[in-house]
Amino acid sequence: MQDLSYYEILEVTRDADKTTIKKAYRKMAKIYHPDKNPGDEEAEHKFKLCNEAYQCLSDDSQRGIYDRHGKEGLQGMGGARRSSGGFEDLGSMFEDMFSGFGGGGGSRRRQNPADVEKYNLDMNVDMRISFNEAIFGCEKDIEFRFKNACKPCKGTGAKDGKLSTCKQCDGKGQVFMKQGFMTFSQTCPACQGVGSAPAASCKSCDGKGYKEEKGNVTVKIPKGIDDGNRLRVSGKGNIGKRGTRGDLYVTFSVTPDKHFQREGNDVYIAIPVFFTQAVAGENLTIPSLTGELELELDIGTKDKQHFTFRGEGIEDVHGHGKGNLTAQVNITYPKKLNDEQRELLSKLQESFGIESKPHEGVLDSAIDKMKSWFN
Repeated sequence: MQDLSYYEILEVTRDADKTTIKKAYRKMAKIYHPDKNPGDEEAEHKFKLCNEAYQCLSDDSQRGIYDRHGKEGLQGMGGARRSSGGFEDLGSMFEDMFSGFGGGGGSRRRQNPADVEKYNLDMNVDMRISFNEAIFGCEKDIEFRFKNACKPCKGTGAKDGKLSTCKQCDGKGQVFMKQGFMTFSQTCPACQGVGSAPAASCKSCDGKGYKEEKGNVTVKIPKGIDDGNRLRVSGKGNIGKRGTRGDLYVTFSVTPDKHFQREGNDVYIAIPVFFTQAVAGENLTIPSLTGELELELDIGTKDKQHFTFRGEGIEDVHGHGKGNLTAQVNITYPKKLNDEQRELLSKLQESFGIESKPHEGVLDSAIDKMKSWFN
């Protein structure tokens, strides 16, 4: 796009009039504006080129030089300069084009200050529960604090509810910033886009527009709730200016268990097994979420081998069945041997004959080959 002419960048013909150029610029700017393409460096670059093209083609003097000598002819003028058709009208153009970002695009009317809340009506509280409470469900009493609109100021934060034009944005609800060829708009931080601000602060709420109150509710936590899951409690959130109440969201964090490890609806448990048990393929009694299970080891069970019990996992919080329980075998070995144990192991090894020395057949040829390297 950088190698295109200004006319090609805006997708207009060389004989296009100012109205056509301005219309084309609006169209391209809406496509590549950074607010619509957050983090997209290519879109930001194209947006800058569109601005550069518009600055030139909207000014008769610059356009004439560009038509005769191209971009090189403009370099002596310091590039696209400020002009009556350039930066001066970008502010109003961007206010019209982008004041509606976040609300579906296009321009929008500022909301009535009486309808704009100073805080979100929905609210969140965090709750920590134990592993078994998450698995089997439970009931919990929650105490929390919520916001209620201040009655004397009607939730505005202004004395007697009286508002005046916001000085920072001059009542527009948006502020504009220019960086090089680009102009950015954002919601006014002083009035939150309302365009009005308190003439004097309400003493009852110190200008906050609300007071905090205590609340409590008993929630039924379903089986299978997981770390990070949220539960909505309808109509227990903050209260707005007109008495509308939002919802309370409870976000759960689950304390890990010492033995069971959860992965979604599946559960894993490590089973320490002595090497003789693994060799003999013994049967072991192991714990599960609902009681005891019988683990039948294979003869010669390997270290880290998994044994899965279908349907012995966690009940899905949405009622879509249950997960599995997987037992992982961790083989342990003796750290030292006494004479009797060493003798018994020796006899056991001899009883297996050649099978007890698998390395000999595999490594003999490798040893012979290694010796040949030094002959």
